[in-house]
Amino acid sequence: MTDLFGAISLFVRVARSGSFSQAGREQGLSQPTVSRAIAALEKDIGVSLFTRTPRAVVLTEAGADYFSRVESILGALDEATHIVRGTGELRGTLRLGLSSNFGLREIIPRLPRFLEKHPELHVTMLFDDERQDLVTQGIDVAFRFGQLSDSTAVARRICSCTRVAVAAPSYLAKGAAPHVPADLASHTLVAGPANATPTLSFQQDGRLVSVRIPSRITASLTEATVASAVMGLGIAVTPLSACMSELASGLLIRVLPDWQLPDVEVHAVYPAGRSAKPAARAIIDFIASEIGQHDSYPLSLTQPEQPTTEELLSAIKRVGSVHLGHTASC
Repeated sequence: MTDLFGAISLFVRVARSGSFSQAGREQGLSQPTVSRAIAALEKDIGVSLFTRTPRAVVLTEAGADYFSRVESILGALDEATHIVRGTGELRGTLRLGLSSNFGLREIIPRLPRFLEKHPELHVTMLFDDERQDLVTQGIDVAFRFGQLSDSTAVARRICSCTRVAVAAPSYLAKGAAPHVPADLASHTLVAGPANATPTLSFQQDGRLVSVRIPSRITASLTEATVASAVMGLGIAVTPLSACMSELASGLLIRVLPDWQLPDVEVHAVYPAGRSAKPAARAIIDFIASEIGQHDSYPLSLTQPEQPTTEELLSAIKRVGSVHLGHTASC
């Protein structure tokens, strides 16, 4: 009989990372030790939990079902330990699902203050401008933008995100600058996470006007959308927070500044069917108090200068670990 609790904890780490080696490094164990432990667990319960290939370790159907069930049990144990300890101290690992812009511009700069309050807590950030699967990726809390279509998640509204249409002066110099939304039909759109469809809607004095804009460039990251606009490849729709420095320096110009794009709602979500772990509740409350009190972000173009790359990297170093997702919102 294996150490069931230890084996299950190790199984969850392997399932999240998709790697025996990575799970071993997190636990201070060798890859062969992890492999033997998982094999023993599979023998005990009588099913194969993973499909092994030379490049990856993938959950079987039975493994995915087992993972969704045992993860909630481990979360309940974590909650029980937190309550019994009675100190309010947060420990373990908190897994955050973040879009690139929101994570880099809004979460990381605030993490040092949060982690100073919880020195025993480790944070893993999974960056992806597509919506992550909360269950299979083991995400404790994700910050999502726009309409929530996932009925299996519990959500808490944080604030609204201001979006803007921007373009480089070099691009606008090639033709007539748009004065009304209908003029955009003759322009080129840089499609990105903040505009999933080629149709954009603008508001002015209670009027809503929609226009379809052709696109030649599509980017899966907000930063790539902004960079493409800077290079004069077209008009980009992006969160204001993602292009404030470019607007301030003149690399980009607001397009149709007298018209507004509808704001996008920002929510913190966690899997349904279980209560959020203490650390998840703590980070949600913290971010809500930091951002949510203003109802929308950023507040204006005159707000304090956005963090530099060096400042962002410094903040990252204070975080337990960072995972960059490459599968490709605001």
